[in-house]
Amino acid sequence: MDEPLSAAAAAGSVPAAGPPPENAPASVPGQGSGPHPRPHPYPHPLADHGRSPLRIPVRVRAGFLIPAAVILAAIIIWPAIDSVWLSVHNADGSKWVGLHNYHTLFTDSATLTALKNNIIWVVCAPTVACALGLMFALMAEKIRWSTAFKAVIFMPMAISFLAAGVIFELVYQQDPHQGVANAVAVGVHDTFAPSSKYPGARPRPVTAKPGTAGSFTSVQTFQAGSVAQLPLVGIQAAGLPGKAAQAAAPSAAPAADQIEGTVWLDIIYGGGGTPNHLDAGKKGMPGISVKAIDVATGKSAGSASAHNDGTFTIKGLKPGDSYRLELPGSNFAQPYRGIQWLGPSLVTPAIIASYLWIWAGFAMVLIAAGLASIPRELQEAARVDGANDRQVFWRITVPLLAPVLLVVMVTQIINVLKVFDLVYVIAPGSTLPNANVLAVQMWNVSFGGGADQGLGSAIGVFLYVLVLPAMYFNIRRLRNEKKEGR
Repeated sequence: MDEPLSAAAAAGSVPAAGPPPENAPASVPGQGSGPHPRPHPYPHPLADHGRSPLRIPVRVRAGFLIPAAVILAAIIIWPAIDSVWLSVHNADGSKWVGLHNYHTLFTDSATLTALKNNIIWVVCAPTVACALGLMFALMAEKIRWSTAFKAVIFMPMAISFLAAGVIFELVYQQDPHQGVANAVAVGVHDTFAPSSKYPGARPRPVTAKPGTAGSFTSVQTFQAGSVAQLPLVGIQAAGLPGKAAQAAAPSAAPAADQIEGTVWLDIIYGGGGTPNHLDAGKKGMPGISVKAIDVATGKSAGSASAHNDGTFTIKGLKPGDSYRLELPGSNFAQPYRGIQWLGPSLVTPAIIASYLWIWAGFAMVLIAAGLASIPRELQEAARVDGANDRQVFWRITVPLLAPVLLVVMVTQIINVLKVFDLVYVIAPGSTLPNANVLAVQMWNVSFGGGADQGLGSAIGVFLYVLVLPAMYFNIRRLRNEKKEGR
C-alpha cells in the first residue's frame, strides 16, 4: 500500500480531500507523516503541557528525600562525625590530644589482644562458615527430605545473638551434669577409659605411703602364704557402691603361692568402731585393684580385684619371696570432668563454634541458590568426557559458584569484625580478656568501667576503617552486576 502512495507523491498529485474514515484515530499535533509507526490513539494527559510523563515534581521528590536524609544524618552521619571528633580528644572530650588515642590503640596490650582475636575470627569464621554452607548445600541436593534439612540448619538464624550466647554459655558449662559439651566428652572418655571407683580414697599413713601417679605402696612387706589388711579412709560410707557387703577377714592359711587380704572402708556409717580393725558395720570396697610388687626386682608379680566383701587373692607368687602391695592410682583418681571449653586456650574457638551454629544456615541458603542456578548440562558434559565427581566439583561447580562464595565470605567478614554479643555473653569474667575482640574492647573502654570516650571512639573509628574494604567490594560488585544487567 505504501508503494502507490509514494508514486502519487512523486508525481505531484494530491489525494482527494474528504472527511477521514469513521474509525480513523484522531491526529496528534506535532506528528508528521511518513513510514513511521502511528502514535497511540490516546495521548498521555501531560503531553499537551510540555512535560515528560516520567518527570517527578521537585516538591514530591523533596517530600520523600528530606525525611530520609534527616534520619540518615541523625543515626549514621552525625554519630560517625562525632566519633571522629571524640577520637582526637581526651577521655571526657575537653582537650584536643590529636592522634594520642590511636597511638594508645596500637600499644595497649588489651587492645592488641582484641586485634589478634579479630584476626583469628576473620581468618577462621568466614572460611569455615563457607565450607559448612557448601557442605550442607551439597547434602541437601542428595537427600529426599532436603526442605526439612534446610529448615533445621537455617533455624538458628531466627535466634538473636544474645539468646544464642546464653544457650552456648550453658552448653559449655564445666559440670558434665549441666553442660552438654562436657556430658558428651565425659561419655566418650568413660567409654574407653572408665572413671575410678573411689576418687579421693587413701590408706592410713601408717599402712601405706604415696607412690607414683597417685598410687599407694604398703609400708609392710609380705611373703607368699601370708595375709594382708588394707584399711582405707577419705570417702564417705554412703558413697560406697550398693553391692558393697560387710567386710570379711581373709583365709587364715593361704596357699604357699598366694597372698590373701581384705580392702575395706575403715569407717562405720553413723560413727563408731576401732581404726584398722574389721568391726561390724565396716564394708568392703569391691573392685579395687591390688598389685604384688617384687621387692627384689621392683616389678609386678601379680594382681587381683577385691570382691564385694573386700577380700582379694593374688596367685602365682614365688614361695619365700618378699612383696609389697600396691594400690594403683587408677583406684583413686578423680573422675574425668571434661574439657575446659571456656578456659584461656579454648574460649575463642568455642565462641567461633557458636557463631558457626548460627551463620552456617545463612551460607547454606545462599550457596544452595547458587547451585540451583548452575547449568546441569556443563556437569553432565564433564562426566561424559570422563571426569569423576571430584573433578566435576573442583573444576566445574566451584568456579561457577565463585561469585556466590565470595559474597558469603565478604558478608561473614563484615559480621565477624563487629561481633560483640557472643563474646560478651559466653566468655566468663576470668577469660574475657583472652576472648576479647575490638567491639567488646570498645565497650569496656567507653562504658564498661574505663570511662575513656576518646580511646573508645578511636577503636570505633578503627573498626569502621577495617570494614570499609569489604563495604567497597560489595558496592563495586553491585554496580558491576547492574551494568551487566543481572
